[in-house]
Amino acid sequence: MRYLVTGATGFVGTRLVHRLLREGHTVAALVRDVERARPRLPPQVRLLDGDLATGRGLRRAVTASGAERVVHLAGTVKAARPGGYAPVNAVGTRRLCEALAGLPEPPRLVYCSSLAAAGPSPPGRPRRETDPPAPVSAYGRSKLAGEEALRAAADRVPATVVRPPIVYGPGDTEFLPALLAAVRSGVLPVCGAGPRRYSLVHVDDLCRALLAAADRGATVGPGQPARGVYHVGDGAGHRCQDLAAAVAALTGHRPPRTVPVPRPVAYAAAWGAELAARALDRPPVLCRDKIRELARPAWTCGHERAARDLGFTPGAVWPAGLADALRTALPPGPVSGPVPVPAPVAAPASERKRR
Repeated sequence: MRYLVTGATGFVGTRLVHRLLREGHTVAALVRDVERARPRLPPQVRLLDGDLATGRGLRRAVTASGAERVVHLAGTVKAARPGGYAPVNAVGTRRLCEALAGLPEPPRLVYCSSLAAAGPSPPGRPRRETDPPAPVSAYGRSKLAGEEALRAAADRVPATVVRPPIVYGPGDTEFLPALLAAVRSGVLPVCGAGPRRYSLVHVDDLCRALLAAADRGATVGPGQPARGVYHVGDGAGHRCQDLAAAVAALTGHRPPRTVPVPRPVAYAAAWGAELAARALDRPPVLCRDKIRELARPAWTCGHERAARDLGFTPGAVWPAGLADALRTALPPGPVSGPVPVPAPVAAPASERKRR
């Protein structure tokens, strides 16, 4: 099978590209800078120059790829201002759909959206695909706008949406490093009072879900917001202090002390971080948009629809896969405790039989 991958040099993208090559597929990658991308991807990957944010070279690239499947991972996750997410997440996705629609035989498109597009969980249960989307952040709204771009092109491009929650695994540069920093400092700040609960998915499980969606996922349609949408979380409501405690146990530290931060204080800190980042012309480490997400009690989802339609079940449920992931999150040098070697994350036996 011939695949085109956007966002191929990112955390999920590099993992997906290696998986595709191992399975014998042909892979092309849409990249903004060929020279910068070349050392980050295997030499078998064909690099195609194109920019989702401006549309530069996009039609030429998708035509040259000859792709039968497109996995759209590229997205902006940090922005200096709330409007900074839309150029890639919303407008760029629309441009990609338009470019694919112009081909004689448009390929199947799988869009890696986010649980942020759906919004936080309703009280007492994980969020379902049939719940009306209610994003609380500019990032979430931009990802939802990307989903809507797929629906607008549904009569020309067959497309499926996958919404992961927090993704962890080897190569993670955001979630696990943040937990490690809390563990080493001994303090885990939590925005607001009360427990905060999250679903997770291992990066290898997400890659399997994306490929299963490309093969047999239902496709989106206009006026049907739940059709062709799949959540791929573990369904659990992990408390953030338990997540930090698992990292602490594997790195030889004590679990950090949970410190609730009042929302006004968190917003003030984020505002200061935004001002400092704007002065340096770079995305802030912390922003008010992120605080709006962190202030919500729960971000949980399951995988029931993905299990039914795609045959997908997680091969690694936290903390499985954590030790392997920590190897890449830890800086060079000795650590204060051993990090055991885990078994590789594999598909469940029921899925392996179907391959």
